[in-house]
Amino acid sequence: MSAGLVNSYLNKRVCIITVDGRTLVGTLISVDMSTNVFLQRAVERVIRSPDDDEPSAEIELGTHMIRGDTVCLVGLVDEPLDASIDWTKVKGSTIGTTKH
Repeated sequence: MSAGLVNSYLNKRVCIITVDGRTLVGTLISVDMSTNVFLQRAVERVIRSPDDDEPSAEIELGTHMIRGDTVCLVGLVDEPLDASIDWTKVKGSTIGTTKH
């Protein structure tokens, strides 16, 4: 990942997918891709499968550190679109691990 690109995301709301399939959303406050990524107001989105009767969930994490070697994808969040989605009603298949 390009350091310049990641630095352009500082202080913006991002979505991070990790190698183990976790989805985290928060404000990117610090990056050292060789070691850690820091999010402020971080939330983990736990998306349940369509067969699961339990609703999907957003787990508040606050300020959260993610090991840089576990980051698979970082993308900017479209905040108006994101705010319009009721994440408890979203269903989907599990993202498998990318680590083999």
